[in-house]
Amino acid sequence: MHIRDYLAAPDLLSLLNASAGFLSILMLLNGNYIFSAQLMLLAVIFDSLDGWVARKTKRDDQFGFGKNMDSLSDVISFGVAPGMFLCIASPNMFLPYINIVVGLLIVVCGILRLSRFNVLIIDNDTISKDKFIGLPIPSTVMVLGSFYLSGIFSANIASFLMVVVAVLMISTVEYPKFKGLKIVMIGALLIIASCLPQGIMSLIAYLPAKLLLVFTLIYVLIVPLMELYGKLLRSGPHVR
Repeated sequence: MHIRDYLAAPDLLSLLNASAGFLSILMLLNGNYIFSAQLMLLAVIFDSLDGWVARKTKRDDQFGFGKNMDSLSDVISFGVAPGMFLCIASPNMFLPYINIVVGLLIVVCGILRLSRFNVLIIDNDTISKDKFIGLPIPSTVMVLGSFYLSGIFSANIASFLMVVVAVLMISTVEYPKFKGLKIVMIGALLIIASCLPQGIMSLIAYLPAKLLLVFTLIYVLIVPLMELYGKLLRSGPHVR
């Protein structure tokens, strides 16, 4: 069959996602770290839109073409791009090779997370419609990109955060899915505002990027902490 027989509108958004990831890497290699971080964040918008369009158009992806395109695009934008960004744009002066290891960890854990998701999604009874198993992979660039654009970036803290994000991606922690249009719109507006020219960003104290970073970290960290707290309560001594 011709390639056009498989393509649908959501796939074009997946391609835009992959294109943003590729261009982010290209900007990174040319030393334009700010534009690279902004392109990584824009890839999140395209990734969110492809799923939304697929649901609205009630796409019948019987061959799994769209699912595979989405995952392959995500590996580029949310695995390879942030992994390389951490190695090149934020070198660790104390341990010069640690970011190479952390960058590779992001790529490996991202691939594992997406592979598990693709296996689980085959069985509709296995995967929840309201929760993700493991931290969603776009969180890598939501954390790293917003942190770099926030004006308070630290290479050492970035390395630590990305280790946490990578491990949570392959965990069994169940993260809620945000389906509300208002929440999605707020996130998209913060991403777009974070991609404003740095002159404008500095005038407003890099506020959009800081807010995006704070909201993302709350989502990343509060869910496993609540799950751990619940386990401690259940395993604690029972008072009669």
